[in-house]
Amino acid sequence: MKDITARIDFRANTQAVSPAMVAATQKNARTALLKRSEVVVEFGEERWQQLRRAGRELRLHALTHLDRYLSMVEENVIAAGGHVHWARDAEEAHSIVLDIAMQNSVRNIVKVKSMVTEEIELNHALEGRGIRVYETDLGEFIVQLAGQRPSHITAPALHMTKEEVAALFREKLKVDAQPDPKLLTEIARQRLRKEFLTAEMGISGGNFLVAETGTLILVTNEGNGRMCTSLPPIHVAIVGIEKVIPDWESAAVMLKLLARSVSGSKITAYNTFITGVRKDGPREFHLVLLDNGRTQILRDEIARETLMCIRCGACMNICPVYNQVGGHAYGAVYPGPIGSILTPLLIGTRIAGGLPFASTLCGACSDICPVMIPITEILLHLRRRFVEGDDFEGSSISGTLKAIAKAGRYVLGSPSLYRLGARMGKIFQAPLRSGDWIAAMPSPLDRWTMARPFPAFRGDFRGWWKKHKNAKDISGGKAS
Repeated sequence: MKDITARIDFRANTQAVSPAMVAATQKNARTALLKRSEVVVEFGEERWQQLRRAGRELRLHALTHLDRYLSMVEENVIAAGGHVHWARDAEEAHSIVLDIAMQNSVRNIVKVKSMVTEEIELNHALEGRGIRVYETDLGEFIVQLAGQRPSHITAPALHMTKEEVAALFREKLKVDAQPDPKLLTEIARQRLRKEFLTAEMGISGGNFLVAETGTLILVTNEGNGRMCTSLPPIHVAIVGIEKVIPDWESAAVMLKLLARSVSGSKITAYNTFITGVRKDGPREFHLVLLDNGRTQILRDEIARETLMCIRCGACMNICPVYNQVGGHAYGAVYPGPIGSILTPLLIGTRIAGGLPFASTLCGACSDICPVMIPITEILLHLRRRFVEGDDFEGSSISGTLKAIAKAGRYVLGSPSLYRLGARMGKIFQAPLRSGDWIAAMPSPLDRWTMARPFPAFRGDFRGWWKKHKNAKDISGGKAS
């Protein structure tokens, strides 16, 4: 993974955090949460919790018996006329897809939205060999035009307003685009229609793999998934090995959880089931089973539950940190709470060790997760690994930050030192203060201010209480 991790810069996108982006992110996240809440209430809270427990048990069971179920997938895909490839890392996955493309003189590819191909930067590898890649999901189409990464797992352009999208279309597509979602969608549809009909290869990820039949399940809301996997003569699906589920009963549970958690709907608009080579479909079906660090994660008894994730994005929608900084501030493919635990596990804490600290530990992500991943527990586990250097990448926290953390613990544990520190903070912040904010702090504390301002010290609660404790009506009545 050296070729990819070398290009990951966790400071690269933090300056993109703007009030407009934050407002768009929060608005769209609130809408998703409201829809989810409504459909869960309709489903019934008790039934919903039973479904979550069932989903958790199914995912744990599949991970525990992953070797058996992966063998079943391989056997059944081959029996259905498909080809199965095993990729240990991004480089091997690139090589497999490029070989298939070269053998079939592929010059144009249409893609279904896929986070795993983002993870391995497949587009970058294909375009480096002169192959055109067209993202066909509307959100992915937008961020591809903008030259950005997705800011959300299920809603790639969540951070953009319709006005920004219209301006982007006018600049890149040279069309008279107005900030109307229906009109913008129609523009994208017209642009992509020719690509669907002329592409020599379609690439997808996969939401689930049903072991008992070797069936790939794709869940989409726009219909582009079926176009990409039906019209081109070759279909290549790249799927993480953790996406395997045992049988169709398991699929019924997972699809109910996924639809309600992603879009607040009872069922997703398009549920596509692909088993090998189909009549009147692509002449070749290739399944690439990707490891890319997943077997390493399985060895960690606490962190392995990260692989239960079904990529619904609910943890991002409810996360107070994500809602303040957006997805790009995380600097990697997977943002939000799930990204804060998955990214360090995939590429090591030497590169991404700061992400587990990008959390308030409020627990909202764990509470909303449809398969009950203990995200806060894993965050704490990874923080310990980072601080103690107990990591397969051999990383550890710097001596400066260790000293700051120890000093902070000592000061916070002493009331007198805490009060003194609060007074001194008001004095020492003067050169850094800009109004009510500290815009930038010296290294290594700049890890905070590189992504968002830090509130200036204006006094502490003890001082405020001493001044106001005898005042009336500070909480609707006389203070006690």
